[in-house]
Amino acid sequence: MMGRDSRVAGGIRRRLVVAVAAMMTAAVVVGVLPGSMGGAAAQEARQGGTLSIILQPEPVTLTPSTNMAQPTQVVAGNIFDGLVTYDFELKPKPALAERWEVAPDGLTITFHLRSGVKWHDGKPFSAADVKWSLESVWKTIHPRNKSLFENVTQVDTPDDATVILRLSKPSLPILSVLNGVGAPILPKHLYEGTDVLNNPYNNKPVGTGPFVFKEWKRGEFVELTRNPDYWEAGKPHLDRLLFRMIPDAAARAAAIEKGEIQYAPYNPVPFRDAERLAKLPRLKVDTRGYEWLSPLLYLDFNVENQYLKDVRVRRAIAHAIDRAALAKIVWFGYAKPAISPVPSSLVTFHNAKLPQYPFDVKKAEALLDEAGLKRDANGVRFTLTHDFLPYGDDYRRTGEFLKQALKRVGIEVTIRSQDSAAFIKRVYVDRDFDFAISYNNAFPDPQIGVVRAFWSGWLGTGTPWTNGSGYRNAKADALIQEAGVEGDPAKRVAQFNEFQDIVLSDVPSLPLLELNFFSVYSADLEGIVEQGDQVYSSLKNARFVNAPKGN
Repeated sequence: MMGRDSRVAGGIRRRLVVAVAAMMTAAVVVGVLPGSMGGAAAQEARQGGTLSIILQPEPVTLTPSTNMAQPTQVVAGNIFDGLVTYDFELKPKPALAERWEVAPDGLTITFHLRSGVKWHDGKPFSAADVKWSLESVWKTIHPRNKSLFENVTQVDTPDDATVILRLSKPSLPILSVLNGVGAPILPKHLYEGTDVLNNPYNNKPVGTGPFVFKEWKRGEFVELTRNPDYWEAGKPHLDRLLFRMIPDAAARAAAIEKGEIQYAPYNPVPFRDAERLAKLPRLKVDTRGYEWLSPLLYLDFNVENQYLKDVRVRRAIAHAIDRAALAKIVWFGYAKPAISPVPSSLVTFHNAKLPQYPFDVKKAEALLDEAGLKRDANGVRFTLTHDFLPYGDDYRRTGEFLKQALKRVGIEVTIRSQDSAAFIKRVYVDRDFDFAISYNNAFPDPQIGVVRAFWSGWLGTGTPWTNGSGYRNAKADALIQEAGVEGDPAKRVAQFNEFQDIVLSDVPSLPLLELNFFSVYSADLEGIVEQGDQVYSSLKNARFVNAPKGN
């Protein structure tokens, strides 16, 4: 449809994500065959209705310009359109940009914007909004994009529908981050000249997407309504999205089973409940829609801790954890052991020939003895406090698993729980922790989602999900920066291979599991999973089948 322009961009895109079709676990839809909602049922689908959605935990903000936490992005993807979206093969598809061209030398990228698009307040969307967002947000305060766009030296807007990026050096991952949450475009007329971090519109966002923000009742719900002026004719189909906060896992499962909730992403119920719910004809359990993410669960060591600053102790802890058992017992097989901070789903960049830490209690004990940390009369070497990501029971149970694993080698662990805001402040701002578990999305290129956990340039910024360990390594920093501007894909692979070797030897952050998230939703819905970035994209295609209006 985009002719030569899309083929040029597609050629570069294919160089970045070689074999990406094989990089994700096969799509799984339990209890329904793919495509079985077509035919007569699809013809009976109706416009309108309210879709009730689980949002857990409650977001800190609703705008993904500075905070990229999971719940923020789940909501924001419905409010903000990006320049592109991504299909199941992670190829960029038109959104606010109808087409684009990449110069052969990679130093110019031109976007041709869709005409007639309006912000939710009625003001026209234009190239000026993209230029301002890139210069004032993506390059300055966005946690992932600062490094990706640092080589953009100039943004030209010859007219309201054209944006030209001029780069000093190529930045190959750019085309992988341009959806609504990856590179959020903010309304210049509401943000220019303000403190972006504290702008009130962060919590009452104005976007160009299919749904308009209406209300955020803290502790209860976020409500979005249909955008009557949306640029894609006939969409969205639904009248309203109601994101509900239900902290208790059992209550979430009950609400889903009763039909009070029709869509619940990100492992909304315990795995045992997922198995049970999948057997009900009224529900589906689906792992599609997470392909863009490549999520990896990891353990961050605070390398300034009196014990954990010794690499022998960090390696000992790595040997003490049976990651295969963790995947099976805690995550019910919806995960597999990770051997690198670059997940195996990133086929082009993943390095399987790395220093490894196989489960070996004797090796862990020997390393701790070598570090001079002998057991006392009670068999205890030292005590650590563990903070787990407060995103549900899976993370708490992971913390309990780690506690038992470390107890076997003489390390006592105290588990500490808190809400999301407190967790972020403790780990990334105050650095008042010993070790913590969280997860990051790697995305299709390590430059997007992996290196932020290791680059020392993030230290002292208090930015969530960036270098929680406090790691500093000059060679790793240099490789990160070199890969960010390297235009030769083969050289970038070599740079990331060396990077992985360094950080896995130093192990400031221990990869635990490659996660495979699932969603649960009503069988009375169609169009709920349409693309590879679905969970962070919009529900503009979703609609009820045989559902009365005002559902």
